[in-house]
Amino acid sequence: MAPADDVLTRTQIDAELATLPQWRYAGELRCVLKCPTSAGALELFAAIGALAQEANHHPDVDWRYDTLFIATSSHDAGGQITARDITLARAISAAAVAAGAEAATETKNDPDPAF
Repeated sequence: MAPADDVLTRTQIDAELATLPQWRYAGELRCVLKCPTSAGALELFAAIGALAQEANHHPDVDWRYDTLFIATSSHDAGGQITARDITLARAISAAAVAAGAEAATETKNDPDPAF
């Protein structure tokens, strides 16, 4: 299990999300990223995989043509949000900027209507 001091309160999550405009909280941290091309989405997917391996913290990623649907929470903390989720979200956001991806406002082909 995650250390108790690693789990964030809702107030802490909201404060962190204020600096992560691509992300929102819906029981987990979620982000929808639209890439310039399908190939670009696959490259970003691979970059996210490398970041996850490096952090030993693995988000759920669903690829739909040029769009990635990403969700992260800490399974070892009962699905709560931890500092590790925030760190990974920041790294994914930086990779998205480098890939030319933007936060999607339309969620067509969304694998989960809650996105």
